[in-house]
Amino acid sequence: MRNPDYVAILETGVPPAGLDETYGSYADMFQGTLAREGRTFRVFKTLQGELPDADAHLRGVVITGSPSGVYESDPWIGALIGWLRGLDPAIPAVGICFGHQIMAQAWGGHVEKSHKGWGVGLHEYEIHDQAVWKGLLGPAAEHSAIRIAVTHQDQVVKKPDAAICLAGSDFTPNGALFYTDRKALSFQCHPEFCERFASDLLISRRGVRISEELVDKAVETLKGDNHRADVLGAISKFLGA
Repeated sequence: MRNPDYVAILETGVPPAGLDETYGSYADMFQGTLAREGRTFRVFKTLQGELPDADAHLRGVVITGSPSGVYESDPWIGALIGWLRGLDPAIPAVGICFGHQIMAQAWGGHVEKSHKGWGVGLHEYEIHDQAVWKGLLGPAAEHSAIRIAVTHQDQVVKKPDAAICLAGSDFTPNGALFYTDRKALSFQCHPEFCERFASDLLISRRGVRISEELVDKAVETLKGDNHRADVLGAISKFLGA
């Protein structure tokens, strides 16, 4: 009997201790926000070396965020880059934050720790390609920019030649990429983060990894209106049935 097709969630990081008990894992967040009738998920602990087999019945792939850098030497990072290079271009692939970066690194781009420092809070990305964005979101795509929670130091400083810069800002020029040589879409921002989790995550890093002043300013921005639902809708549509 043939195994059912599924969307693979490649979990490349875990929330800080304590936050996972309240909000669940990053995989849980995607399963909750991208749930759809007939859509089945399977979680792979890629941080621990798990990846789908070559003959897996993949309906799509989602790569989560991670505190790791794609340029680091951990074996699981190299394995994931190799796996992405061998992925069937027809399979929808979506990358978020670290996922956005490792897709770019695997397919011809370049990622570095940015000299601009931490990007945190609610950031706004201008939509650069309205035709592609409307194709993803449909008639509801009336806005010229999207505001979404972010938390990152690394950035895609050179996009792959086959990727269109779908959206970005002065701080994050390559904020969202749409690939023309394969079915792939990625975002530097975190649409899977609800406001409360994004806020609690920043507070957990206050004065530890990020300055108190920057965290306080960022947490205040998270209270503003955002386009989280629109981006999640675009991702869900992109993944298909």
